[in-house]
Amino acid sequence: MGKIVLRLDRVMADRKMSLNELADRVGVSNVNLSKIKTGKISAVRFSTLEAICDALNCQPGDILEYDPNGQSDHED
Repeated sequence: MGKIVLRLDRVMADRKMSLNELADRVGVSNVNLSKIKTGKISAVRFSTLEAICDALNCQPGDILEYDPNGQSDHED
């Protein structure tokens, strides 16, 4: 089964935006944003995704990528 890979770090680097600045713009804590950035989450609220895309001037597909060969951390 495939896996969704988060590419937030790449988009942030392209925009030269720090974690602190993005957290302020999005309105989430640095800790929660860091978990999103490192992929240590299992879900993202659409409102958070919308705020991230607004702050980074990007599309959800710039941040989220599907890896059909990836191994999920949540396998049974």
